Amino acid sequence: MGFQDPPKQKEWQRLRKSFANAFNGIFLTFISERNFQIHTGAAILVIFCGFIFRLTALEWVVILILIGGMFALELINTAIEHAVDLITNENHPLAKAAKDAAAGAVCVFAAISCMIGLIIFIPKLF
Repeated sequence: MGFQDPPKQKEWQRLRKSFANAFNGIFLTFISERNFQIHTGAAILVIFCGFIFRLTALEWVVILILIGGMFALELINTAIEHAVDLITNENHPLAKAAKDAAAGAVCVFAAISCMIGLIIFIPKLF
């Protein structure tokens, strides 16, 4: 009764390793990517302002979705950049297009996130 059968134990080990790899990816991206650091600083500032302005539960949900989406897109952008760099060292037009499209996705989401943030926070200032 006190021990797990080997298949379940291996499942838990794989799950733990999967989470360890994910957190390692986040950490490595944070220490190596300036834009991820900027987004982290912005997220901390927005969360701080959220407490100052006493956001409603719905406003918090929106803010947290935006922050999580921004982090997720930055991580995907970084993964695409690394994968492209692994495949070619040349300045290939398709490699540039892939990197630019991924960066564009981050830029679009950042712009929309800022607009939504202004919609949430500006009325609280007046």
